[in-house]
Amino acid sequence: QVQLAESGGGLVQPGGSLRLSCTASGRIVSINAMGWYRQTPGKQRELVATVTLDGSTAYADAVKGRFTVSRDNAKNTVYLEMNSLKPEDTAVYFCNADSVKYYTDTYALNYGMEYWGKGTLVTVSS
Repeated sequence: QVQLAESGGGLVQPGGSLRLSCTASGRIVSINAMGWYRQTPGKQRELVATVTLDGSTAYADAVKGRFTVSRDNAKNTVYLEMNSLKPEDTAVYFCNADSVKYYTDTYALNYGMEYWGKGTLVTVSS
């Protein structure tokens, strides 16, 4: 009853920029933390950046100073601004929503621990 949809992936040259967006849909009351993870073939999914309801952020060391995570609580949307992209940033990027408070179809208040989007591919190549 809570779904995440990412957009904004694509092909970009090294040194370029991309902006990813992810919107959570459903009868959402609040989302504690939203963020981005990425995964490459044969590797585990890894944290890229997260932002909490009060705006606190956290970043993987590999992206600090290059990526910026932000969110619009009114739109239940999280963004990832990626600058100075490197070939090693190539991955499928997944949106994550943690600790979601929402209403069910019968308007009962419910809590969900973790939700994932389907992923969007970012390819950094010349």
